[in-house]
Amino acid sequence: MKMTRTQARRKRHVRVRKNLAGTQSTPRLAVFRSNRYIYAQVIDDDAGRTLAAAASTEPALRKKTLSTETAAEVGKLVAVRATEAGVEEVVFDRGGFKFHGRVKALAEGAREAGLKF
Repeated sequence: MKMTRTQARRKRHVRVRKNLAGTQSTPRLAVFRSNRYIYAQVIDDDAGRTLAAAASTEPALRKKTLSTETAAEVGKLVAVRATEAGVEEVVFDRGGFKFHGRVKALAEGAREAGLKF
């Protein structure tokens, strides 16, 4: 039986997650992209806590259609919130998605706002 796109992405995500984990010193910047929105969280896997989060569902961004520009704004927003929480460096978890388009724009937006990865 053929895998669905979602199943294939989850399988890729498991493969990526085998090799990276967020620690307190370098938490994980996890990205999830749906057709309509994009979400980002900075996660400390040791403690099991989300340190900062941002999404295109927030009132300031909700009216905009999801584009690379919106994704970059979400990246900047999560970077600002992570910096406020005392995080300067993260490991990037693309969540099984290709590193291009909106996922890449989010990463570049976070880098512009001062996150290192």
